[in-house]
Amino acid sequence: MRVMFDTNILISAVISYGTRLAELTQKIADDFNIVLSSQIIEELQMAVEMKFPHKKYAFDRFMSKLSFEMVFTPTEIYPDIYPKIRDKKDYPILASAILADVDVFITGDKDFSAVYIERPEVMTIAEFASKYL
Repeated sequence: MRVMFDTNILISAVISYGTRLAELTQKIADDFNIVLSSQIIEELQMAVEMKFPHKKYAFDRFMSKLSFEMVFTPTEIYPDIYPKIRDKKDYPILASAILADVDVFITGDKDFSAVYIERPEVMTIAEFASKYL
């Protein structure tokens, strides 16, 4: 199964090493094929550098241990061909997940859970753990 994490899940995993969320993220990464878009990686790195500079080492360690497939986030997004989402800034992430044909997109962002889409299945990390772990 191919699983994409949203940036907010990865940020939480990096800054809260040793917590249940971080452990779940690692378990999912160990048991499933992780797919990350170029934008998610850029957002994660930027968030750590700007908001959590004391966690740069944790970010480097986390990313160096994480096995994942990277997919390119398109630079031109045409919202009319994708399901509607409230926050227009989320279209590149939504497009990346659809184009990469991931099975599940794990996020804590409520805007994604309000999107009507058959694939990928949009879930919180708790929902994923309950269903697949």
